[in-house]
Amino acid sequence: MSFRALVTDKRADGTVRSTISDLDEASLPEGNVLVGIDWAGFNYKDGMALAGIGGLVRNYPHIGGVDFAGRVIESHDERYHPGQAVVLTGWRVGEWHWGGFATRARVNADWLVPLPKSISTRDAMVLGTAGLTAMLAVHRLKSEGVKPGVGRVLVTGAGGGVGSMATLLLARSGYVVDAMTGRDSVSKDLLALGADAVVGRDVLAPSPKKLLAPRWSGAVDNVGGAPLGELLKQIEPGGCVASVGLAAGDGWDGSVVPFILRGVTMAGIDSVMQPYLARVTAWDRLASLFGFAAYEHMVTEVGLGELEGVSREILKGNIKGRVIVSPKR
Repeated sequence: MSFRALVTDKRADGTVRSTISDLDEASLPEGNVLVGIDWAGFNYKDGMALAGIGGLVRNYPHIGGVDFAGRVIESHDERYHPGQAVVLTGWRVGEWHWGGFATRARVNADWLVPLPKSISTRDAMVLGTAGLTAMLAVHRLKSEGVKPGVGRVLVTGAGGGVGSMATLLLARSGYVVDAMTGRDSVSKDLLALGADAVVGRDVLAPSPKKLLAPRWSGAVDNVGGAPLGELLKQIEPGGCVASVGLAAGDGWDGSVVPFILRGVTMAGIDSVMQPYLARVTAWDRLASLFGFAAYEHMVTEVGLGELEGVSREILKGNIKGRVIVSPKR
C-alpha cells in the first residue's frame, strides 16, 4: 500500500529540496507499530531540517516532522491496538528517524504515548512538542519552589509555540505572568492567553552589573544567549529559571554570582528523551489544564505543500503560536 509524504533530499550540489511523493509502505523504516497520521506539528527544528541546516538530518532521503498524532493501524506490541489514538514527540524522530510529514509512520512502540481520551489527535498536535516542553517547564518551576501567588514569573520568547503555551499554562495555574516579546503584533494574543503584562526585550538589556534588583520569582526562558544571563541577575533569591531554548544563542558571558549569592537555580528542560512515565504524566496534566478554546487563535493549519514556506518564516521568527500539518492536504 502506498502513502503520501513530503520527502526531503540532498542534491549533488549540497542543496536540500522537498517534494510531495507517493511511497510504498515497504519503504518505511523498521518498527513494531504502524500509525496512520492525522496531524503533525511544525517546530523550529522542522524548519532547520527542511532548510538543511544544523546537521539534524543524518541520512537522505528523509521524511521530517518531529511530532505527530494519529491512530494505530498495526501493532506488534501488546500496549497498543488498532484504532488506538497515540502521540509521538521526541526520540530524534524527524531528525534521525523518519517523522510525521506523511500519512503513515512505522516507529518503536516505546516512543509512543496513548492519548488521554479527553483530547483529539488535532488537540495533541496543537500541543505537540511545544506543549509537552511547556508543561515540563511549569512542573519544574513548581518542584523548585516557585509557587503561584508568590511574585511574578517571566516567559521569554512568549510569541512562539513553547512561550505562548507556557504563558497559558502558567496563567491557568495561578501565576502572574509577564510575557516578553519583540513583536507588538502578538501583544493582544498574549494578554488573551492570560498574561498580566506584555514586556519588551529591553527588560533584559545588557548591564555590566553582576546582580540587578530582583524582579521575578521564576521564568521560562526560550531564548538563551545574553538575555538569559541578564535574566538570571533579576531572579529573586531561591528562584528558578527553566531553560528551554536558544533562539538568541547557546552561551553568554556570565557570572556565578546569582547562583551563590541568591541561590538561583537554572533548570534545563529536555523534552526529547523524557522517559515514558514522565511523558504520560505530562500529557495527563495537559489534558486537564490546557485551554484549547483559549489557544485556538494561535493555531494555523497547513498542508504538506506549504511547509517549505512555513520553514522560511519560522526561521525568521515570524510564526505566531503553533502550526499544525494535515499530511492529507
